Parts: sequence; C-alpha cells; structure tokens
Amino acid sequence: MNSTPSAAAANVTRKPIPAPEPGLTPDEVIRRAASMREELRAQQDEADENGCHSPELDEKFVEAGFYRIIQPKMFGGYEFDYPTFYRTMLELARGNPGTGWCVTLGASHSALIGALWPERAQVELFGEDGHFVAPHRAGIPVLIDKVDGGYNISGKWGYASGCPYSTHFLGNAVVRENGKERGVTFIVPREAYTILDDWGGDQVLGMRASGSNTVEIKDYFVPDHWVIDTLPGLWSASDLSNGTEGTRLHGNPMYLGRFMGPYHASLVVPAIGCARAALDELEIIAKKRTTRFEPPRAWTENYDVQRPFGEAMILTDSAEALLLKGCEIYMDYCRRWERDGTPFTAEESLRLWGMMIRAGRMAVEATQIIYDAASSSAAMKGQKIQRYFRDMAMYRSHTSSQEATFGGAIARIHWNIPVGMFGL
Repeated sequence: MNSTPSAAAANVTRKPIPAPEPGLTPDEVIRRAASMREELRAQQDEADENGCHSPELDEKFVEAGFYRIIQPKMFGGYEFDYPTFYRTMLELARGNPGTGWCVTLGASHSALIGALWPERAQVELFGEDGHFVAPHRAGIPVLIDKVDGGYNISGKWGYASGCPYSTHFLGNAVVRENGKERGVTFIVPREAYTILDDWGGDQVLGMRASGSNTVEIKDYFVPDHWVIDTLPGLWSASDLSNGTEGTRLHGNPMYLGRFMGPYHASLVVPAIGCARAALDELEIIAKKRTTRFEPPRAWTENYDVQRPFGEAMILTDSAEALLLKGCEIYMDYCRRWERDGTPFTAEESLRLWGMMIRAGRMAVEATQIIYDAASSSAAMKGQKIQRYFRDMAMYRSHTSSQEATFGGAIARIHWNIPVGMFGL
C-alpha cells in the first residue's frame, strides 16, 4: 500500500510562508493576465492538440501569481477577493477558453482547503513554498475503504480539469461503515495518481485545452485529517454559526465555505471568456470582409452584422456584470456573517449558483449569435469562432449548468421542501 509521506506525523509546526511578491496588487495581477491574451491565442491549436497549455506558459502563470490569488496569506498566497480572482481568470479565458478552464479549476481550490481542512492538513498540503494546484472532481461515488488511521483509495475520476500541472487532486468518494454509506472528500498528492491520456485532440468536442483528463489512484493510503465529510457548508445546510476551520485560522470571512456560487463561477468564467473571444474574432472578420451585394461595403457597415454583434455584446456585458455581482454578493454575505453573525444560508448559496447559471446561459446565447452571424466560413477547421462554438458546447452540456434543474431546487429550498441534492 502506498502512503502519503505526512501520514505518520504526530505534530505540525506552522511557519508562515511569505508570498513571492508581497507588493502585488489586484490591479496588477489582472493586468498581467490581460497582457497574455495574444500569446494564449497564438498557442490555441497546440494547446487543443496537447490537451492543455504548454509548460512554458504555465511557468509564466506561476510567476504571475495566478495560482495564489485566493490562497491564504499564511501559506504564501495573496488572499485577494473573489472578484479579483475571476476578473483575472476572465482575461485568461478570453485568450483561450480551454486554458482559462484549466487554470481556473486548478487555482480555485486553494480557498477550499483554506476554508475546510484542519490546520495540520493545511500545513502539510501547502508545503514548504505554498505552490498549490488542485482540481476537484465532485459527484463521483467511488467506494473507498476506511482503515486504521485513514482511508485506502483506489479508483478513477474523470474530467479532473486542471490536472496536468496539479500538485494535488481532490476527489469525492463514498465510505461504507456499519452498513451505512457517507460521502467524503479526500485530497492526495501528485505522486498518488496517474493522469490518463484521454483528453485533447479529437478525443473530445470542445474545451480541448482544459486538461480535463481522468486521474487514476491505485491502493493509496490517506490519513484521516486529509479527508472530510463531503464539503460541509458547500453542499448542505450545516450550521456555520461558529465559522469554519478557515475563518478561525485565517481570520477572513471569505473562508466561510458556502462555495456554491464560486464553484459554478469557475465554469462560467471560461464561458464568458469564450463569448468575449468570439466577439473579438467577429470584429476582426467584419473589418476585413466586404458584402457580396452591390454596392460593396465593409461588414462593419452592414446592418445584418451590426445587429447581431451589438446583441452579443449586450449579452456578454450582462453576463460578466452578473458574474462579478454574484462574487461581490458572496463576499458581502461572508462579511455580514463576520460583522453581526447573520447566517449565510444554504438557500442564499444555492441562489448564487442560480445567478451564475444565468450568466453562463447569456454567454452561450451570445456565442451562438456570433457563430450564426460569422457565415459558414467560420465553421471550417482551424477557425477561431468554430473553436469557440465547440468550447461553449461543453459548458452547455455540463450537469451543473442546467438551469431548469437548479430552478426547481431553488424553489424547493425556499419552500422548505427537501431539495434532493447536496444533502439539502
């Protein structure tokens, strides 16, 4: 049986890890992401074929601080807020939606660890230098074994977006004890899993650069303190009146743990970035092409191009505004709890998810309008709008983007009827 090196540690000494750039500001980290747009676009074909962005580009992301934006300061992060994180990820996704998906899903879960894992685990997981990248595969009921002092884990978890450059992997599983089953979320280090070659190229329709490979774990031991009941506060109506491991350890209400809104925001960001990228490409096309009817004129002067371009812009602007407003509301709910103890309820958390879904659907509609307006030449292989259309199809089909499903859940929780999902 393999084992995490820290499994036998009885005591942990916490030493604060300095951030690589103590003076880094939110505006600067966003600017850095925006400055990489053309470099990301130049690598789109290569990233699609390989299934993720290049190691050289990822090193630039590390140096720019993208993986540390919402990571606790105690462990080498910048501990900025969610609006800063998602504004940065939007800029990456505008350069390449697939890369935006990969980085967002790899970078977002440092806040999850900071909020919900015990201090000892956080010290071990963030390590000596604080570099931490971890996808989380939720909703996979793989059965794992409870053993003395921890868990023995074996199984496969597909769609582990962000895994190519990961340092750890988070997975959901089911433990059977005394004839009963309970859901758990575990984390393992990079040595524990193999990344299967099942992403990129023609193996998938879209988001080919998202690094959403399957990870496989074989007979790996994880200690008890690296495993928690399935995300208390995220999925369930658990009582958070006393805060979480993170609010107590870091003194920041952002780590209260009601992550439904931010969780779906991580999927909506690539969708909005996709719509932005499609708008950029249609504008390039419109400035180069002329109409075929007399008198010839630029596409930019053609009402049949102006109208869909403007409509798609309205939808994309609205989607971005709704996404960022949802992030601000999340932060407000957390600060309200800190200020006067007002609960951040499970209903409020689920309704934030609903807001994010609506933002995503606006981005979907905008991309469809752009695809229709760009003419059939945009559907040819290698054309950017064709890529963005395929990328968006992946978001549209995602289980958590189905508005009707979540609309019913929101109504049920509001009327105190069992939701039937997330333990509610």
